[in-house]
Amino acid sequence: MKILVSNDDGYFAPGLAALVEAVTPFGEVTVVAPEQNHSGASNSLTLSRPLYVRRAANGFFYVNGTPSDCVHLAVTGLLDFRPDLVVSGINDGANMGEDTLYSGTVAAATEGYLLGIPSIAFSLVKKGYENLEAARDAARDIVARYVKQPFGEPMLLNVNFPGEGNTAIKGIRATRLGKRHQAEPAFKATDPHGEPVYWVGKVGAAADDGPGTDFHATANGYASVTPLQIDLTRFEQVDHVGSWLKS
Repeated sequence: MKILVSNDDGYFAPGLAALVEAVTPFGEVTVVAPEQNHSGASNSLTLSRPLYVRRAANGFFYVNGTPSDCVHLAVTGLLDFRPDLVVSGINDGANMGEDTLYSGTVAAATEGYLLGIPSIAFSLVKKGYENLEAARDAARDIVARYVKQPFGEPMLLNVNFPGEGNTAIKGIRATRLGKRHQAEPAFKATDPHGEPVYWVGKVGAAADDGPGTDFHATANGYASVTPLQIDLTRFEQVDHVGSWLKS
């Protein structure tokens, strides 16, 4: 099996090294990751300038672009083979609920999925890599399950690991995305020249975190595995919009 590994924290991130360690037993591993941190980059591609690809001393390739750039370049031009699996992470911070729309970690996996390759995004809920070893071991278990019994159709999985203390993860649960409250207000400050500047506010607390959600699973010590889809069509409103257009 040929496995492509990427992330959004950068090619130097501890979570990336841990994920490489997790998947190495399953085949040939190639890393193509961003040169710098691209958290919050979502599915953006760089179209306004050329991209370079360089190789670090440890063999990892790095790109002066986004997570989506990394996977897209790897699959469509850089590598002389087609990966059998794309994995992304292990991210330093949660990607649950609406986070998935902004996440560069999820975007790297999504790019693999859009190119027809089974893909999995991994994130550690608590920042600081406090529970990274347990997350690494759980990621290895999830990939082992896939290797033993591949999905019969294309898949995009979003995985989040609980991160309180160096504690064992209780197990793995299939979940749906929860929802957050509205983000906190933007923070206004002043730069050294007296010009006003703004920082985007922190994400909101969980609003829908009941049983079955990713928030609930991780809060109770379980890894959450949420299958994602790309079609954003709200099918129940198609007929309504059609009637509205005719009125």
